[in-house]
Amino acid sequence: MDLARLIEIYLEHLQARKLAANSLRAYRRDLESVAGELVELTGSTADRLPVERVDASVLRSAFARFAAARSASSVTRAWSTWNGFFGFLVVEGAVPGNPMQVIPKPRNAPSTPKPLQGEDTPERLLRMVASGARRARNPWPERDLAVLATLLCTGVRSAELLDLTVGSLAGRDGDRRLHVHGKGGKNRSIPIEDALDVLIQNYLRSRRERFGERMPGGEPLFVDHRGERLQRGGLQYLVRQSLRAAGVSDRVQPGAMVHALRHTFATRLAEDGANAAEIAKLLGHSSINSSQTYIDVTAREQRMSVRANRTLNVLGELSGG
Repeated sequence: MDLARLIEIYLEHLQARKLAANSLRAYRRDLESVAGELVELTGSTADRLPVERVDASVLRSAFARFAAARSASSVTRAWSTWNGFFGFLVVEGAVPGNPMQVIPKPRNAPSTPKPLQGEDTPERLLRMVASGARRARNPWPERDLAVLATLLCTGVRSAELLDLTVGSLAGRDGDRRLHVHGKGGKNRSIPIEDALDVLIQNYLRSRRERFGERMPGGEPLFVDHRGERLQRGGLQYLVRQSLRAAGVSDRVQPGAMVHALRHTFATRLAEDGANAAEIAKLLGHSSINSSQTYIDVTAREQRMSVRANRTLNVLGELSGG
């Protein structure tokens, strides 16, 4: 069978496992990018390239070309995607063995947290945005503040934030939680403290005033100035411009930006007493090893871990509580 058809079959298999849309897009991107290198190397087209021709030799060359302009982490992710793909093909009887086992896999240097630098940076950022410091053609400080506060006080990934719906915010006043569809299709529930809840409700009220429409549970939680789901580029721009307006853009470490807010959340939890297991649960890490870089402290209950986050202190002030 040709490679292109097998890729589609594998993606259908992954979709049946209810993976997040963002994860499926990443799988497709990795499969199609390396497939493009294979097509060039073999002088064929994807829909006319028999999988039998994709042996260890041509795969090694394809990955060498793929890796030339990409980071080690990107190559490692693609390697894992193709390893899973061929593992699936072996189980399905489409190929006799997995050639990825002899393809070199790059070694990633251990990543270190990159929180916002400066003791008062998160508080300064939130205060300045709340005051309208971010200049825009169509200013919406309630939305900007809610987005930044959610990132800083829940630690959600940017893709998770963009996937949130109005219905993701659940529970009674005083016991609100954010239901997050996380990486690898794993769901988690994050406690939302009252101060953050008030900011989100203020934003939703301003949204109704802007667009005059009902917001059923399936509607995106965060939207752009047209009322459409906030996209990745829009989120990055919002964070970048907010940091600049607050005068703290120089406190973001290289390669961080939006992810710096997640790292700030985790670092502050660790400083204020959360243990590795609780941080892993809140961040959606599959293993506490990923959270170990943040902490060396004693355990606390999950909600107490969130409540201890000092960034929450400024939210009460900004929400009038």
